[in-house]
Amino acid sequence: MRPTRRQILRLTGSLCALATPIASLKAQGAAWPNKPIRIIVPGGAGGVTDIRARWLGERLGPVLGQLIVVENRPGAGGNLGTAAGARSAPDGYTLVIVHIGTMAINPHLYASLGYDPLTDLVPITRVGAGPQVLAVHKGVPAGSLAELLSLARAKPGELTFVSPGIGTPGHLASSLLLHMTGTQATHVPYKGGGQAVVDLVAGHVTWTIDSLTLLKPFVEDGRLRALAVTSAQRLKAMPDLPTMAEAGVPGYDFTAWAGLAAPAGTPDPIIQKLYGAIAGILATAEARDWFGSFGVEPGGEPPDVFAALIRAEYAKLGEVIRATGIKVE
Repeated sequence: MRPTRRQILRLTGSLCALATPIASLKAQGAAWPNKPIRIIVPGGAGGVTDIRARWLGERLGPVLGQLIVVENRPGAGGNLGTAAGARSAPDGYTLVIVHIGTMAINPHLYASLGYDPLTDLVPITRVGAGPQVLAVHKGVPAGSLAELLSLARAKPGELTFVSPGIGTPGHLASSLLLHMTGTQATHVPYKGGGQAVVDLVAGHVTWTIDSLTLLKPFVEDGRLRALAVTSAQRLKAMPDLPTMAEAGVPGYDFTAWAGLAAPAGTPDPIIQKLYGAIAGILATAEARDWFGSFGVEPGGEPPDVFAALIRAEYAKLGEVIRATGIKVE
């Protein structure tokens, strides 16, 4: 039985009504972004991560044609803010700053993160990679890393190293050094890098591994002695300082990094558009100069390269944490 003309018109009208919202959705997707974008920083205002996020946001907004709003969500070593980002709608309007702590260290220290770093977030690109510097108090009788390790072997557990806290990059960097060299020393955790360095300068502890930004002034005025840089390449700002590998620890490579990610399920076209915009900003002379003033490389690797880095760091630092028995108190 053939349909009547009225039935055909009714069916055509229904199909047109169905097509209207589909076309609207497609138009919205093509128009992304059409409202402000939020970047969650899993830390307090004024910190290094916050400063970099705001610098990026100020430049990303004009490129995308939308306001970028930075929202600070501190707590639990960055876990609270990262979990909030992972649980957000995967529509491209919420991004989250991720870093070596939240993606490669904390998963091995906390029983419950509130997110899975390998499945709940889509990496976009790395935004800053900063080598650390090992420095000793000027009174320590060690003019090289080899001499420092000889002291540690001669007095197992008597030498002390400080960090901004248990599970921080500085703590893991020193723990990795001890693990790779089979030496022992005592960790003295603080609640921030500032006070840790104050006590190192005062001679209360032996060494620290921290950012060039924090340590350089004390190295330059002679109160601290820099022995090595933790990256695989030398620092442009301190070209005479050897790498850990050059100083006698082959294969040592530790760099504190941060980047940007989106909730899992965010459409790939949006991820690629974000990557292109951010990579363009990080490739500028302004970015190289600004990040370089902190002893940091801008980053800008493609999403798949950043994801591979996260997986590799997750595995490497998990092994160090298990081998050394590091626990959050």
